[in-house]
Amino acid sequence: MSNGLCPRYHQYLEPGERLRAGAQTPFRRLAAQMQDVLGDGGVLKEVVREGEGPTVPMDASVSVHLSAFLEYSEQPFQTTRHLKEPRMMKLGRDVSLPGLELGLLTMKKGEFSRFLLLPSYAYGDLGCPPTIPPRATVLFEVHILDFLDSAQVDEFFALTPEEQNAVPLAAVLSVVNAERTFGNHCFRQGRYEDAKDRYKQAITLLQNRDAKDEEERQMVRAVRLPVLLNLSLTYLRLERPTKSLQIGQKALKVDPSSTKALFRCGQACLEMFDFEKAYDFLVAARARKPFDKDINKSLRKLADSYKDFVDKEREMCCKMFASFNIS
Repeated sequence: MSNGLCPRYHQYLEPGERLRAGAQTPFRRLAAQMQDVLGDGGVLKEVVREGEGPTVPMDASVSVHLSAFLEYSEQPFQTTRHLKEPRMMKLGRDVSLPGLELGLLTMKKGEFSRFLLLPSYAYGDLGCPPTIPPRATVLFEVHILDFLDSAQVDEFFALTPEEQNAVPLAAVLSVVNAERTFGNHCFRQGRYEDAKDRYKQAITLLQNRDAKDEEERQMVRAVRLPVLLNLSLTYLRLERPTKSLQIGQKALKVDPSSTKALFRCGQACLEMFDFEKAYDFLVAARARKPFDKDINKSLRKLADSYKDFVDKEREMCCKMFASFNIS
């Protein structure tokens, strides 16, 4: 089997009986081909598929697929394989097993590895009844999908407002971009409320920053625009077109020529059935990108929606006048 489990009847033998019978346990077989992460045999690792880039840093937030097995069990007692996009887990907070966290810190993005954890690095002498028996060694199969280094963000938010404003602008913009990246990750998972909160936090950081000169103001505007655009789209996904329009108009104040800002405003107005404003925004966007598929698709949707609206209005008028007996 893929996780190295051996015939199930061995589970009914006591450890001493297995040794006397010459039975090699599945975890013993796996351990023989694994590397000792710490040097004390508590966390063993086998890389099944290599990853790329740097290893996961301390205090990172990680997105992983994992499955956890007890010895002789063919089915995992814990798995995230049913999730298309597992939630981000914050190291030091959301990962409760020390051995699993130590293992994650050895991994790279895209890597798939197995870890054997002794009880002292897993569920301890007591286990976790009724699922985990006492003094259980456990096997974790882990696939790192993505990770984000949130240490800088955590350190920044631990500062007072006065201290935050004294931090160099480059560091503030780095925190803002990290918040935007977190928001993008939540957005891709369909967690629009979480994405909205991340984007709003990024915008608040920029609003609270006192720019020293015109160069800094330009840098802040350049970073603020994509966050506003993302927030406007997020409000559309949350079916809040009025807020989406407000944010889109703020983006237009930053850059009146932004095609995406015009498009967002047009989409919001279309959702609000304000056909005239939707037409003005979408036509202005198409003037800048005539062959953009999304803009032209929205204009066709506008035409169809307006036609349906006129047809319904005509039908209503006909019914109203039909109630009068005019000879």
